[in-house]
Amino acid sequence: MRARASFGIIAGLTLAAWAVGGASIAESARAIPVPAPKIDAARPAALQTAVLAGGCFWGMEAVFEHLKGVKSVTSGYAGGDQGSANYDAVSTERTRHAEAVRIVFDPRQISYGTLLRVYFGVAHDPTQLNRQGPDTGPSYRSAIFPIGAEQERVARAYLAQLAAAKVYPRPIVTRIERGPFFPAEAYHQNFARRNPQHGYIRTWDEPKMAALKAAFPALWQDGWSG
Repeated sequence: MRARASFGIIAGLTLAAWAVGGASIAESARAIPVPAPKIDAARPAALQTAVLAGGCFWGMEAVFEHLKGVKSVTSGYAGGDQGSANYDAVSTERTRHAEAVRIVFDPRQISYGTLLRVYFGVAHDPTQLNRQGPDTGPSYRSAIFPIGAEQERVARAYLAQLAAAKVYPRPIVTRIERGPFFPAEAYHQNFARRNPQHGYIRTWDEPKMAALKAAFPALWQDGWSG
């Protein structure tokens, strides 16, 4: 079910009534104290790009847009072909795309490994298979799309580090994938920024932003990037 399309049905429910995988919204949005990566990417002067998938791109975009050093975040689709990279097609769950965000960042201010730390600690739940919160289907999967061998090396090392640390009560299901990124439709871009009172944003994404500010105060910026 595309919960965003039918949000009016559920908007009146309390947080406690919305149980997903045994956890309420408030619990699932709580930051997980993940360790800093032991292996990180180089930090050149040039801007770098990362592509991450972790459920609805509205919330992913909102989280990463509040990080110092992030220059822009674009919502889109990764893992499928260009012809079906549109919301109607992806919603059929037959296109192989994942809802994802493309993050342009300054590695002198924030490293790729730090982006992954926020991704695993705040932005989504990496133990949910083909879903996030109320949204179900493979387009909501947890996946990293490394750009280059170095990002893949860092991502694989961090996945192994987190698994060894056993910081989650369930196994991590995040996949390392390859595939191009295609920007989503204009109405999806900067959605949380433009629609702060939207029911989905207030219920599912505001708690993530609050968790980010509490868990990573040195990374938080009050304004939006881009």
